[in-house]
Amino acid sequence: MTQHPTAQDDQAKRNTDIVLTAMRELFAEKDLTAIDRYWAEPYVQHSPQMPNGLDTLRNVVPGLEGFSWEPQRVAAQGDLVFTHSIVHGWAPNPVAIVDIFRLENGRIVEHWDVVQDIVPAEDSANGNPMV
Repeated sequence: MTQHPTAQDDQAKRNTDIVLTAMRELFAEKDLTAIDRYWAEPYVQHSPQMPNGLDTLRNVVPGLEGFSWEPQRVAAQGDLVFTHSIVHGWAPNPVAIVDIFRLENGRIVEHWDVVQDIVPAEDSANGNPMV
């Protein structure tokens, strides 16, 4: 039986492509014009260290030294995109971050994150890697 993509599958794919491109252009390439292409106001930020609004991104990104965002897993459902990544340069040591992005009309309008210090597999209770 052939399964045909649904409109929601298409939206999830488009949103995933937007998030991955937006994050690469803004954080890896430090292209601040990406904010104007992929984000929209009102931008609601749920990360406890960052205020709402796109000016925060404009101010934070240029100062990030040695920053890299390496998504390991990506999932999407409807207007939400979830990434599970290894991030260098956000904290003193590499961290595992789960980012959740909500998109509206093809633009990122809301963000949540969960940040954890990376514990090597050999130091964890279960022996499994975190990411």
